[in-house]
Amino acid sequence: MLKFVKGYMETIDGVATYPMISLLIFFVFFVILFWWVFTASKEYIKEVSELPIDKDNQ
Repeated sequence: MLKFVKGYMETIDGVATYPMISLLIFFVFFVILFWWVFTASKEYIKEVSELPIDKDNQ
């Protein structure tokens, strides 16, 4: 099975760009996620973290 996949992938032009695009998407996603985490307001984080507790009391 692996020989078939390797042989098939070698016939695709520019197949080496797909892993680079995937890595770029992964990196950009986590950079944006870290940026959001560090810039989120403390009030919003506190409000969201208390939602499960508030839901149980209702």
